[in-house]
Amino acid sequence: MNPFSLLGFRDGAPGGATFCAFSTAEDRELEPVFHSASAAEADLAVELAVAAAPRLAATSGAERGALLRALAAGLEAQAAALAARAHLETALPLARCQGEIGRTCGQLRLFATEAESGRWADARIELAQPDRQPLPKPDHRSLRRPLGPVAVFGASNFPFAFSTLGGDTAAALAAGNPVVVKAHPAHPGTAAHCGQIARAAVREAGLPEGTFSLLFDAGHGLGAHLVRHPGLAAVGFTGSRRGGLALMELAARRPRPIPVFAEMSAVNPVFLLPGALAARGAEIATGLAASIQLGVGQFCTNPGLVLVPRSAATEDFLTALAGRISAASAEPMLTRDIHRAYVAAAAARAATSGVRLLARGATGSGARAEAQLFATTLADFRREPALGEEIFGPCSLVIECADLAEMRAFAEEMEGSLASCLFFQPEEIESARALAAVVATRVGRLVANAFPTGVEVSPAIVHGGPYPATSDGASTSVGSRAIERFTRLVCWQSCPPELLPRELH
Repeated sequence: MNPFSLLGFRDGAPGGATFCAFSTAEDRELEPVFHSASAAEADLAVELAVAAAPRLAATSGAERGALLRALAAGLEAQAAALAARAHLETALPLARCQGEIGRTCGQLRLFATEAESGRWADARIELAQPDRQPLPKPDHRSLRRPLGPVAVFGASNFPFAFSTLGGDTAAALAAGNPVVVKAHPAHPGTAAHCGQIARAAVREAGLPEGTFSLLFDAGHGLGAHLVRHPGLAAVGFTGSRRGGLALMELAARRPRPIPVFAEMSAVNPVFLLPGALAARGAEIATGLAASIQLGVGQFCTNPGLVLVPRSAATEDFLTALAGRISAASAEPMLTRDIHRAYVAAAAARAATSGVRLLARGATGSGARAEAQLFATTLADFRREPALGEEIFGPCSLVIECADLAEMRAFAEEMEGSLASCLFFQPEEIESARALAAVVATRVGRLVANAFPTGVEVSPAIVHGGPYPATSDGASTSVGSRAIERFTRLVCWQSCPPELLPRELH
């Protein structure tokens, strides 16, 4: 396993800070020792990407599709070793790692199809109308073009699907952009393995050296330096709100600001209508408890808030939900830092006025998290803004409302989220429709009678949402539309064929 950064076809050198991956499940450091990239190495990676950008932008959809399909084939060929290493580094179950590799290969092939079809370019041709009155109409032809070098920041919780060869990398490459990946320090071995697959595929395809680079760093300094580089054209990020906001500020302060497409934080409220609680409260409690704990609560779509009306059925539901949470075992989190942050945030919530603890799961040692369920009233929630912040881990807050009117009032005030779901009975469709109309203005995905965890990779999916769920509420980071983030529209007016891209002939 190569412990050095990949600078195109060159390797980085020792000399910077060193670090190791850490297994929270086995409570030990993992070999090898990785070497952080220097500022000069980050500069070289971007400079290589700048040099590669014109050649990559000029490639055909078939060439880009072939590269993406080669990446998928490379992952599949080494799936067993990749899953084993990711399992060690993240404490995610081996089956989850194997499934995520399959999802990532599906993403790569989805974007390959998109690149090959040319649909993403949205080419439009309007012929000139010289005889139009009162003024002639010029010839207009437009399409989307790649932005240029893109920095992709790997996510802690998805070592494949949102990391080195994940959705941001696939979307950027499909549009013809070179990519410089900043590997997440939680799973450097997994990143290194994926990076070698990428390097081999780029070389085999005959594409320029700067098409792909991978940088290691255990801290935040290198990422900040990378975003400031004048050759960079855009940033893709999945992580905390604090991290996303820091990158957005850095990008905005550049002499030439660039877009940061950051997926940051979300509480993904669940709205439970009274009829649904009365008819199937126990069933909903079982599903909700599983959704809260899925991935040890380390999914960006875990339900962080649950809105319920006051009723006898609600009390029975809360008793059932609390029982499920109390029976939960303590599971290892992705990193020690994430576990420490979870413990601190849950303790702060427990100490908040008007909040009561409904249930706590089994206590574990080391970086193992205990599931927790809290409750408060809408009035107390409004008095304490911190209650609306995401807690990254197996924790949720029930907000007790007097009636549906209060639930709708919450929906009108709530922050942007990636997803939200409504549970209702057929006879409650009018109430559900009125509530859904409001909730849909605050989320990127509205789910009926199911939980928000789990995101299908497909052309119609939206994995985005109004701020602070993302920095750009008009886009998605999953699905074929994600390619649009790393493009811009250009119009050619009255240009001869020699000046036109081939798609506009």
